Parts: sequence; structure tokens; C-alpha cells
Amino acid sequence: MIEILNNSPAPAAVGTYSQGAKVDGWYFFSGQIGLDPQSMELAQGFSAQLDRILKNIDLLLESHQLKRSDILKTTIFLTDLNDFSQVNEAYQEFFQAPYPARSTVEVSALPKGALVEIEVIAYQK
Repeated sequence: MIEILNNSPAPAAVGTYSQGAKVDGWYFFSGQIGLDPQSMELAQGFSAQLDRILKNIDLLLESHQLKRSDILKTTIFLTDLNDFSQVNEAYQEFFQAPYPARSTVEVSALPKGALVEIEVIAYQK
């Protein structure tokens, strides 16, 4: 049975999608951009957006009794691949080894003019 997830204090969806979906212990969370969950305003600058995204991911995880170590895969979308080194630095602070699998791609644009978006897949036994 698939459960649609929309009950996290992370930012609400800004379109026709849910915060995530759960099936058989697998959690598929929609991509997060650097939106403040209260104001729904986008943080200014790459570093601020990345920081807000990681905080929002924590909110998603906590609302479903998940931990960072439950994340198995992330996908990162960057509007400028030159920001990749900043993502690696943030990863070293956010995650502990062994790190989850990851894909990173450069895209031409993201919702609301965001500079970075991250989606995660987690698993809970």
C-alpha cells in the first residue's frame, strides 16, 4: 500500500505533488529547494539555499522518525556545476561515512529561481 506524505513541517509542495510517498519502508521525498517553511520565501544565495535545504531534509526525516543514516540515495540539481565543491563540503558536515549514493546534474532552471534542489530516498526497516 502506498502512503502519500504531506504532514511534515518542511515546506509544503509548491505545485501538484506531495512531500513524499512511502511504500514497504521506502520513503521517496520530493525535491527540496531553499524555502523557509514558515514564510515560503527562498533563501538568498547558494550557501543559504543549501543550508535551508539540509534543514528541510532533517524536518522531513524527523517527521517520519527517520535518521540521516536512513538516506540511501540523493539526487542534486544545480543550476551551476561550479557549485559542486560547496555541495561536497556540506555533505561532509551533514552525513557521516559511508555516504549515501548520489547523482548530481546541472540543469538550466529550478522552481522559484532556486540555485539548488535535493531529493532523497530513505529506507526504514
